Amino acid sequence: MLDTVKPSPDLTGFSRAEYTINRVRTVVHSIGSGPALVFLHGTGTFTGFEMARDWAKRHTVIIPYHAGFGDSGDAETIDTVEDHVLHYMDLFDKLGLEQFDLVGFSLGGWLAAEFAIRQPHRVRKLVLVAPAGLVVGSAPAPGLFEIAPQELPAYLAHDPAAALRYFPKAPDPAFDAQLGREVTGFAKLIRSEPQGNPKLAHWLHRITMPTLVLWGAADRLRPTAQADAWKAGLPDARVTLVPATGHLVFEETPSSAHYVTDFLAD
Repeated sequence: MLDTVKPSPDLTGFSRAEYTINRVRTVVHSIGSGPALVFLHGTGTFTGFEMARDWAKRHTVIIPYHAGFGDSGDAETIDTVEDHVLHYMDLFDKLGLEQFDLVGFSLGGWLAAEFAIRQPHRVRKLVLVAPAGLVVGSAPAPGLFEIAPQELPAYLAHDPAAALRYFPKAPDPAFDAQLGREVTGFAKLIRSEPQGNPKLAHWLHRITMPTLVLWGAADRLRPTAQADAWKAGLPDARVTLVPATGHLVFEETPSSAHYVTDFLAD
């Protein structure tokens, strides 16, 4: 089994800033220098953002916590994907980001796609990493509450040990509370349609910028077969599958971070 690591993310070397965006406290971490790369995280932030250290060799990596996730404040008015997208429009205006590369993982991939549909002129290149949001009848994702807690590591990683290293070895109420808060935040977004946005496929044609769809070849949480549906709907997309890797693409196979920077450098 892999060595255990502390459950709280290691953000040594990152800069931290707080902004009040439409009355919502929004925390943003950044690292590196160069062209802006915005990363939108998934439902659980406990794995941290180690892949950003690799990206920071070429980019200024900007990582905001979604409202209601991580260190950002709660917001009763933000309980739909559309609300999150509008929130990010305001944040990026505040940060002066006119055009940037956008990377999103899982829930963050869903938000990134929805943002790119609405403001394609601001996104130079897009990377969707095992994104949620697209309703694919032939390859549905498992229900959020259908997975027993003891089975979750095997859904997160091809080798469950790669996921277990991010969980505390002993009961940790603070960890459980934070993860519970974030899972609840995601649950709000799928309360009317558990698989995502049934209209998303209709609007993918608006994502005209070059797009990389990056996926773990053994993803069980967000089935890898969904990658084909994304590619079919996107005007300019390529798909890359990372072998022997589950949902936590960057955590299980850290070398996969280079797929992002290589694609952005093309």
